[in-house]
Amino acid sequence: MTDQIARPGKIIAIHLSYASRADQRGRRPASPSYFFKPASSVGVSGGTVERPAGTELLAFEGEIALVIGTPARRVALDDAWSHVAWVTAANDLGLYDLRANDKGSNVRSKGGDGYTPLGPELIDARTVDPGRLRVRAWVNEELRQDDTTAGLIFPLAQLVADLSQHFTLETGDVILTGTPAGSSVIVPGDVVEIEVDAPDAAGSPTSGRLVTTVTQGDVPFDGELGSLPAVDDLQRTEAWGSAPSTGSGTPSTGSGTQSGETPTNSWVAEPVEASSTLSPELRAKLLEAPTAGLSAQLRKRGHHSCFIDGVTANIAGSKIVGTAKTLRFVPFREDLFRSHGGGYNAQKRAFDAVDDGEVIVIEARGDATTGTLGDILALRARARGAAGVVTDGGVRDFDAVAEIGLPVFSQGPHPSVLGRKHVPWDVDVTVSCGGATVQPGDVIVGDGDGVVVIPPHLVEEVVDDALVQEVEDAWIAEQVAAGHPVDGLFPMNADWRAKYEAQTGPSTGSGTRR
Repeated sequence: MTDQIARPGKIIAIHLSYASRADQRGRRPASPSYFFKPASSVGVSGGTVERPAGTELLAFEGEIALVIGTPARRVALDDAWSHVAWVTAANDLGLYDLRANDKGSNVRSKGGDGYTPLGPELIDARTVDPGRLRVRAWVNEELRQDDTTAGLIFPLAQLVADLSQHFTLETGDVILTGTPAGSSVIVPGDVVEIEVDAPDAAGSPTSGRLVTTVTQGDVPFDGELGSLPAVDDLQRTEAWGSAPSTGSGTPSTGSGTQSGETPTNSWVAEPVEASSTLSPELRAKLLEAPTAGLSAQLRKRGHHSCFIDGVTANIAGSKIVGTAKTLRFVPFREDLFRSHGGGYNAQKRAFDAVDDGEVIVIEARGDATTGTLGDILALRARARGAAGVVTDGGVRDFDAVAEIGLPVFSQGPHPSVLGRKHVPWDVDVTVSCGGATVQPGDVIVGDGDGVVVIPPHLVEEVVDDALVQEVEDAWIAEQVAAGHPVDGLFPMNADWRAKYEAQTGPSTGSGTRR
């Protein structure tokens, strides 16, 4: 590594640039945005990085680093790549415990000594296609990141041209071009390796593996000088890389973890992706079809556990139709409630993120002796366009929630606040509600008879056949009202079927009339 790389004049990093990372974060920028890192943060391969005492969320980010060769000021996009001399590997380390107070500047969270290791080898930028570079990252020899510049939202040359509009990029300046999905938390004793290569170029040039070992610091921050490290569920989510990490058993290692230790439970469950949306036509059919008819069609198809038992509507005569957004509570435990019950917890995240036409389905283990939502959260769900809420727990502010007009199916009212029986744990995962398994994207239909869960791949045929059956049942009811006995009529035998079809036309048997 040259002296210029060891001590660049400027280090400029982009916030989000890979589609995989942007999708993971749930936001895709229209234009690139940047932050600076100090030159003192540069490290070399084989070095160490310290996780400061009293912190828990040190995260790695494997990145492609561009090193400017000739100064660039207001360069055109077509000319921008010619100003890049070298390409190498970078680890854009960050301490999420300090991120909130940095408010996007990342001065402290990304500026620590050794937080920008580079190298170890330089790839001649003239020999590679900037659109065909690859970056990979390993933690303790396990591959964690693997992406190429084909997955960039903003091409590498665009970053050079864009930055040159605002200031001169000087020889030796470094541009960190963003990290793909897979970045996550590392702990003392972990060994991180980053490699950038061009596997399609002649000779397959590579940076070699940039190796960094995490150590545990023993000097805490001084709260009298500035703000202290602090974490919440949002920072845990973004540091670990997925929403369930704030409440799925991910350990807090900020106190008591010594160098060389690893978390006892570092597995993070991935959220289940919602798999269905309802067209206006399909939603209209479901609003017309009764749950009794839908459940009968599900049973014909072998689905006997489609009922959410024990819940009734807070508004008489209300009906809900929508796709499930799930929220899971676990049994109360003092230490877990301290870490997951406050702040921007899973309950608040679910109600803040529910989309138009979704039904929030809450797993509360059938315990009606505490509220799982109240009027404030009901207002938020209503404002977001939620179709309703189904919970196998209780509802606080029951009358007020009903006045808001949000349909809620629950076990009834209970005045207790959160923290008596439940800990809000995670969202968008498979849950159990009233004895039924519910996944995000499942279709939820509720009326006076109760609530049913329909797998998305069955909903079209189930609702069509249920509506056909409704027509038949209405005709049967007319015959019974006219004085005919039900034997042979309900269900219809061959004679009654012939009479029915003579009047109404035959059924195709697939839920449509002809």
